[in-house]
Amino acid sequence: MQPTVSNKSLIKATLVALVIAAIALVIIILPAEYNVDPTGAGNALGLTVLSEEVTAEASTQESAAEDKSTGKGMADDVIEVTVPAGRGIEYKFEMDQFAKMEYEWITDGQPLYFDLHGEPKGDTTGYFESYTIATAGEMKGSFTAPFAGSHGWYWKNSSEQDVSVQLMVKGQYKILGLKQ
Repeated sequence: MQPTVSNKSLIKATLVALVIAAIALVIIILPAEYNVDPTGAGNALGLTVLSEEVTAEASTQESAAEDKSTGKGMADDVIEVTVPAGRGIEYKFEMDQFAKMEYEWITDGQPLYFDLHGEPKGDTTGYFESYTIATAGEMKGSFTAPFAGSHGWYWKNSSEQDVSVQLMVKGQYKILGLKQ
């Protein structure tokens, strides 16, 4: 024989469950997830720290996305360029003074003459400052922009075949791309 449950018992159990859920919402969930602590119990239990971490992480992700689009914060890109046979190209980034960039580039095997350099913002004299000049098939490093302006590479291909370059960059920049 199965025990019977009256409507009164069912309603009472439902109300008790709703009260417990409301208490859990106010004391545990709101402080831990949303940093809303109307009773102060969430802070006493150390739950508001959880929401601060979640909020900080979300804020960091949002600002990283905003920064990448504006070029003001950390960006991370992989760029493919082709240096035509017997020619040179220039690939540039806009950077603020003291902005940092980590980079690595590698060719499909053929070494290229290159000049990593920068040009000050607003300068019309043609001045540029070289940071590294060499011939290589790859390079890895980092630099801090000594002045606001455009910074990047000039690659010259002396071979009779096009050379593909994969450029991986991470830092504080805005891509300007191929300089015409």
